Amino acid sequence: MNRSSAIFILICFPFFCIGQILTNDTIPRIAPISYEIQGNRVTYGAEMPPLNQVAGAPKAFYTYYWELGDGTYSFKEKPTHTYKKNGTFDAKLWATNNYDNGKPPTSRPKSVTISNTIDEASIQYNSPFIEDEDLILKRNREPIPDQEMVFITSYKNTHNYVSSGKLYLFYNDRQFKNDNFIIEDTRLHHNERIVPLDDISSILPENDDHTLLASDNPSFLNNKVLFVQDTTKRKNFPLTLEESKALYRSYQIIEFDDMQPGEERNIFRTLKTTPEMIKDTSAIVTLRSVYVPDNNYDNHTVKDTEMEIVTSHDPNKMSSNGWLMNYRLVRFKRLKFKVRFQNNGEGPANTIKLEVDTPEMFDKSTLKIDGMYPECPICPKEREVNYSCLDTILQKDKIIFQFNRIYLPGSEQKNVEEIDSTKGFVKYSMKFGRKFHKKKTRSKTAIYFDKNDPIITNYATTRFLPGISIGAKAGYISAPELDNQKEYFIGATLSPFKSYRGYYQAELFFSSSSFDEVRNFETRVIGPNGAEDLTRFSEVNQYDNITIYAVPGSFRYNFNNYVAFGAGLQVKLDLTSTNNQETTGQGFFVDINGEEIPNPDRNTFSNQEIDDSFTNLQTGVFVGMNIGAVRIGPSIGVRYVYNFDAPNSQIQFYGIWKF
Repeated sequence: MNRSSAIFILICFPFFCIGQILTNDTIPRIAPISYEIQGNRVTYGAEMPPLNQVAGAPKAFYTYYWELGDGTYSFKEKPTHTYKKNGTFDAKLWATNNYDNGKPPTSRPKSVTISNTIDEASIQYNSPFIEDEDLILKRNREPIPDQEMVFITSYKNTHNYVSSGKLYLFYNDRQFKNDNFIIEDTRLHHNERIVPLDDISSILPENDDHTLLASDNPSFLNNKVLFVQDTTKRKNFPLTLEESKALYRSYQIIEFDDMQPGEERNIFRTLKTTPEMIKDTSAIVTLRSVYVPDNNYDNHTVKDTEMEIVTSHDPNKMSSNGWLMNYRLVRFKRLKFKVRFQNNGEGPANTIKLEVDTPEMFDKSTLKIDGMYPECPICPKEREVNYSCLDTILQKDKIIFQFNRIYLPGSEQKNVEEIDSTKGFVKYSMKFGRKFHKKKTRSKTAIYFDKNDPIITNYATTRFLPGISIGAKAGYISAPELDNQKEYFIGATLSPFKSYRGYYQAELFFSSSSFDEVRNFETRVIGPNGAEDLTRFSEVNQYDNITIYAVPGSFRYNFNNYVAFGAGLQVKLDLTSTNNQETTGQGFFVDINGEEIPNPDRNTFSNQEIDDSFTNLQTGVFVGMNIGAVRIGPSIGVRYVYNFDAPNSQIQFYGIWKF
């Protein structure tokens, strides 16, 4: 290698390394779509980029969601679709990278032209609807902040006549401060149209005694009796509408016309999750869908979709709705949890065990199973059975859910095309124990598929809102450096409600005080003959003050329910100060030998009242302790204050009651 080549390599090598880093981290991954067409039958596929395996996680893999351009969709890796009509259709792909460190790959739509269709009756179609079901909701992935997801709404006309109706989507829960979603695109394939919320009307059916008319009168609902309804099929549409508007900030309404009996349709929405979306990976957000199949009636279907916020696409996850709770109101509330899992193996799983960490603050005896998949009965405790069941085992710090004798196929298993068939979940709820502290909890789940090593989920976190606790405070202040001092005060404190250990507290209180201050001084005057006149003065000041004290911030720490210590900064200002001042002067004649001879002619006395306001600003630091019901309720305390200006020392004795 010559010298010029070596220099060239040294210069280019850093740029080559930087280029490699940029290639791996910033250049988006592309998954180009390909297809094979035979008449009106098209098979789609895509060239997928390599996966960036998450260290320690199961093997990374892709899941797929396709929109085929004619209002149909598929979750298969390589779907084959038969088109019913001639035309040009845009196929779209959203691939999701599971157990992968990067962003999902993107795919450009692929246009396919069909010009050779066959009789529709010869096309086989497997409907996703069962029995009298008329509304199905699906999504292609869980929401990640600043990424998009697709929300699929499938609806069916179960009547024996042609109908026109509406579909409502409510989103952005009001319980969250920021919006979670923005609807970027709505794809309609059956001449549906988006309408404003104000366009609402319904007609009372002749044979329905429980249906309410829609009305603009705000007092209309107050005069009606609510008919008992189940969780999905409802008849009181105005009540559902008002309830939904109270729970969600945003909405979209779609009208449809001329839906044939038994017809099924799909609506696709691209939802962009905002960067401000709650980033707690154990929080749950919801979407509410309302389906009114016939505008002439109030009968409607309501379905709520729960979604766990994630930071990466992981089908094994634990979540809770207790991400932020009001401590005052949770004592009798049921906290909900969900553990979901997916069999990523090459064969089916027959036993699945979920070992869930459960903090001691929960009352395990109140455990209630709210749902599960695979769906099966609860195992009896007194005997073994030979059928599929879910066993629940309560331990000191764990709850164990075990699916016995089930069949959950693996995502890598042959002939398994529906990825949802490899997924399962357990939803359960519990109450808090009788005595529990206001502290954050973290729970995770170890998931065992048969005898394989466990998969550990994320942490599901529960937190409490700080809340507000207002305390009434009163007491006595002693200042050892002042004479005949008396000071009494009353005020209020502001702090988080019933904090467990450390917290900040602010205070504001007013006091009325009095004290004496004596000052002695003298004056000397030398006459023309050399004689000296001496006057000794004694000045007595009696102060009466109205003072404001402010503690802008103090840190307090509860050692237990009965003892707390604190320290902070105190600011003091006299709002008014009245000084009754008496000055007595005693005169003397001092001869040349220095002897003092009383001189009554120079005796003086004066009395004056001096008023001042907004004076004597002092700052200081303090330490103190409380004994009693320090978290909430009554307690007594003592505090030593050191002021940076004289008088320096102050001792406060007080009682406080926190509410």
